[in-house]
Amino acid sequence: MYDSTCGAAATGQCGKAQHDAELPPRDPPPAPLERDYSGFDIVKATQYGAFARVKELVEAGWDVNQPDRETIIQYLLSKGAVVDAIGGELQSTPLHWATRQGHLEATVLLVRAGADPGLRDAEGCACLHLAAQFGHTAVVAYLVARGVAPDAPDAGGMTPLMWSCWKVSAVDPTRLLLTLGASTRPTDRSHGNTALHWAILARNTTAISTLLLYGDASLDIPNLRGVTPLAMLQSNADSLWVGSKVSDKIKEHTLASSKRNIFRRLAYDKKFRWWCVVVMPFIAFYLTGLVLEMDTLYLIKLFILVCFFSLLHFVSNLLFDDELKNIFPLSVYLATKIWFYITWAVFVWPVVSVAASAAFVASSGALWYTFLRSWRSDPGVITASKADKFRTIIELSESMRGGFEPARFCSACLVRRPLRSKHCSVCNRCVAKFDHHCPWVGNCIGARNHRYFIGFLASLVGMCCWMLWGCAQYFAAECAPPDAPAAGDLVLAWARCNAWLAWVALNAAFHLFWVTVLLCCQLYLVVCLGMTTNEQLNRGRYRHFQARGGRSPFSRGPLNNCADFFEWRLCGLLAPRARDWAEPDADGDDAPMLPDPRRYV
Repeated sequence: MYDSTCGAAATGQCGKAQHDAELPPRDPPPAPLERDYSGFDIVKATQYGAFARVKELVEAGWDVNQPDRETIIQYLLSKGAVVDAIGGELQSTPLHWATRQGHLEATVLLVRAGADPGLRDAEGCACLHLAAQFGHTAVVAYLVARGVAPDAPDAGGMTPLMWSCWKVSAVDPTRLLLTLGASTRPTDRSHGNTALHWAILARNTTAISTLLLYGDASLDIPNLRGVTPLAMLQSNADSLWVGSKVSDKIKEHTLASSKRNIFRRLAYDKKFRWWCVVVMPFIAFYLTGLVLEMDTLYLIKLFILVCFFSLLHFVSNLLFDDELKNIFPLSVYLATKIWFYITWAVFVWPVVSVAASAAFVASSGALWYTFLRSWRSDPGVITASKADKFRTIIELSESMRGGFEPARFCSACLVRRPLRSKHCSVCNRCVAKFDHHCPWVGNCIGARNHRYFIGFLASLVGMCCWMLWGCAQYFAAECAPPDAPAAGDLVLAWARCNAWLAWVALNAAFHLFWVTVLLCCQLYLVVCLGMTTNEQLNRGRYRHFQARGGRSPFSRGPLNNCADFFEWRLCGLLAPRARDWAEPDADGDDAPMLPDPRRYV
């Protein structure tokens, strides 16, 4: 009989059901075996992805933020535990696991107990390789400071620097290993790759830039297949991950070794570009004055100047990298002052008295003295020998009081950070009592040259005033109109009389304005507030400023601030507070004034 519930569309399904009913019954498939995770702690359960066990432990009250207890390690060692016992699937020692997990405190305890960091696990990696693979910078620093060679290879010839470039996209520990003396030239046994090869294979832009710009990595070392890092980068030159700085480095290297296209070679020649930075402002100032002296309409002069400075902008972007752009303002300053002197000697000297010229020369002497001291003197750079750096790393690691906090340790310079210091990203060094990096003097302004910088600003204000006075004397003597015109007509008359001198006067007036503003701001910060420019801009981040509502804990009032800064005594009426800001404040000398001097940024 035809089943009305089984239509034409379901005929096949019904037939299949009847066929299955005629077959003998089959046993159900066996259930998959489930591993027993009940004995796992939370770390191992997390490693194996045992979610049920992790959930069970957390719901039972396990604190997920609870660190390992170093007291347990100390207890086990005191009871005779073998410090270099090998076990687990990776045949690892306790020190292997501590470095793999990045536990600095456990690493310190095990190393001090005699653990051997040179032992290799089942994968052929020693402790330093594991720390580099997983980006544990503090552990890397401690192991190297304790005597582990930074270039020690693993079983496959991979150095810690290679592992860091291959696995870690952050700047450290790659930069740290280079600072600690790791070489960029070793190659691994399997592929013959250098650290730069591995960074390129991983498309690790940060590591590539670090190796080329700070590590002097070679682009010409071939691997076992004969491929150089240069060839690998050139094949990916249009990729975004390569980066503009690396692309410039490739072009500079390629054109330097090429004998063709001399113009492109010059465009990437370091000495040629440096001289362009030095000479260009000097020539640009002179050519601008020549254009202004042309006997033509002002609109035509304006058009010529716009085209001229557009060309300069194009050439500067073509030739100047970041390093050269940092010294360009210094070149502009020097070119402007040289033309001031030439203009005074040619135009102003004949129309003023000898005493006025002597005063101008004297003010220029003070300017050059303070400028050179601001430019070439030590701003308070915090230096340390390699042994001192290792000693600092060990002390901070074993202190168990915060370790390598940025507030206490500079990972770029590997030095303990004194109070009020800061790492300058332009100069790549730590400066005591850092105020700012001044492009106009090409140097940082810090504890040891800040006074000279204030003197430089004051002397520059004086020189600009003298220059404007000299230009006014020339115009009064050589370009005085018969009648007393309005101010605007007088300026136009002076410009028609001597366009070059008007151009120089305009520059002097501009410099006078911004230098005066800068001098007033500097004096206000130093005298009234008792803080540096860096502290004023970042006081919301510094705990010792937060504790006082943004006010400086270093201020002692205007008079005493002057005495401290300029070291004035005024015949014993003032008592400057002697303090070497380049010395680390590890002993808490400012404890009565500051809440916790070891934690300041």
